[in-house]
Amino acid sequence: MENIVKAFYHDGYQLGMKATKSGITAEGTFDALQEMYAAIDNLNDSLLDLARQQGQPIHCKKGCSWCCHQPIFALEYELDYLKAYILNNFSGQEQDAISKRAAAKNDKLKNLKDDALLNSKSPCPLLKDGTCTTYTVRPMACRIYLSTNVDSCLRFYNHPEDKSSYPALLDFPMRAGRMMNEGFKAALKSAGAKVEEFRIEEKLC
Repeated sequence: MENIVKAFYHDGYQLGMKATKSGITAEGTFDALQEMYAAIDNLNDSLLDLARQQGQPIHCKKGCSWCCHQPIFALEYELDYLKAYILNNFSGQEQDAISKRAAAKNDKLKNLKDDALLNSKSPCPLLKDGTCTTYTVRPMACRIYLSTNVDSCLRFYNHPEDKSSYPALLDFPMRAGRMMNEGFKAALKSAGAKVEEFRIEEKLC
């Protein structure tokens, strides 16, 4: 299993190197990022099919947003990609609404630390009527969060301080996605890019 997970790091690194082949540009980074997301989505689709065949379907679906109320962290290039999508696909009024929701959430969370931050519950500024408005360009953290039991997500939402109430998540896609993103980040850093991690709302204010 470890060798398989390490292979995802290698794949992410190769995509990151592809992004920097002609210098670090937004276009090159975004194109390579799309490829990385597509690879993880294909993995998830395969896991979803297997789970259904074994009578253990994944409960995550469009319109289920319990996990969208906790702090979501993403790397800077992911958030730049997200912001570019919003700029090119949303009206000025919609952009202003997202910015206001992001600022409100950031004000609520910016002084929280450790468990107080991780256990906080507040809707993502990209949610509208319980649905993600930027689903196709959502960060890696959102793509690899797959629950096998929606009741466990609801318990975590209502009782985040209870250590036994953590969502019943699939481990493999989380590890694979994180390693791929780490590889991508390592390649960008080797080319001189400074890559930091932020909460989503910090970059959307």
